[in-house]
Amino acid sequence: MTTVRLRPLTVVGEGEEVLVGDPATGMFVAMPAVGGVVVAALLRGATEEEAAAEAAAFAGEPVDLPAFMATLAELGFLDDRPDDERRAVRTAPIQMRRWLAGVSTRVARPFFGEVAWACYVVLALFCLAVFITSPSLLPDPAEDAFVLDDVGLSALLLMPFVLVSTALHEGGHWLAARAAGLTARFGVDRRMMLLVLETDLSQLWSVPRRRRFGPLLGGMAVDVVVLAALLTARLLIQKGVWSPEPVVDATLAAWVFVKLAGLLWQCMIFLRTDLYGVLVHALGCRDLWRVKTLLLRHAFGRLTRAQAAEVVRASPADLRAGRWFRWVWLAGFAVVLAWFVVFVLPVVVSVLGWAAGRFVLGPLNPAFWYALLCVALLLGPYVMAAGLAVREHVRR
Repeated sequence: MTTVRLRPLTVVGEGEEVLVGDPATGMFVAMPAVGGVVVAALLRGATEEEAAAEAAAFAGEPVDLPAFMATLAELGFLDDRPDDERRAVRTAPIQMRRWLAGVSTRVARPFFGEVAWACYVVLALFCLAVFITSPSLLPDPAEDAFVLDDVGLSALLLMPFVLVSTALHEGGHWLAARAAGLTARFGVDRRMMLLVLETDLSQLWSVPRRRRFGPLLGGMAVDVVVLAALLTARLLIQKGVWSPEPVVDATLAAWVFVKLAGLLWQCMIFLRTDLYGVLVHALGCRDLWRVKTLLLRHAFGRLTRAQAAEVVRASPADLRAGRWFRWVWLAGFAVVLAWFVVFVLPVVVSVLGWAAGRFVLGPLNPAFWYALLCVALLLGPYVMAAGLAVREHVRR
């Protein structure tokens, strides 16, 4: 009788299928429920013969266990090389190799319990009410992005503001993942023409669906808390309750601009943002992004025979959602362009206009190099995003 050693796999029921995966590598696959019976038996220490018997009893007919074991080996689920380090599946062009734990689940859990989420909803409604009742607090990018009279120095300050804001957002994902007993890792990717930091939450597939939404929304929860605090401070200044130096209010306004732009960005479900992740798990999809691409190619008559076979194999949930999501994704280009025009273009135009007056002084003037540095730091993320796009194209 043969005993097979598997890696520490997880088996999670998902409708008529099961999700089997290795959290250490971030590799998860959907398979028929009978496959989950075999994996669960082997993880329990059953022999191949005993696992085959359990699977046959479940399915009501004999199962091809050798073929199934070959599939597990191909997926890397067999623990046949215990001394070898298994690298996690890459989900971003630039990414940490190891999963990050750190904070214990016990410490993180209160921040993402039912009471905490109720507070986050209240704070989100508070922010919305403030913008409705006090429209003067809505950010004006051409003004609020610049904390100081020196446009160049303000542009330099804006970059760390954005980085810190993004780090807080991604930290929210990671902390919420720890509350769910999962680990995560950080990476750098792009969304169309923008460079983004992202948190790899692949391990969400190792827990039941109802436990996946907290980590997905953890970043926006942190954003709402920060935005509510900033708006409260600005309201106190507006009402005359607090009278700090003008630079303090200007800094608060810049932060409101950064946080609101980030929150609205996460609402764009057609860009693999946080709410896209919520949509995927809420609809029970497996690979909506790929199916959307295939269905778009089919709509425009560019589907190859191999891609048509992919569509046939796609899950029903992906096909149902993909039929309408492909058009949402296509229309999303206009939404992203509008977001760029409202939040990014005014800042870029202001900095370029300021820099142009210094470029004409020539490279012998220190002001020329100062302006060049400011422009380079402002436009650097967009250049890197373009570089990643070229890199992806070359790989394909």
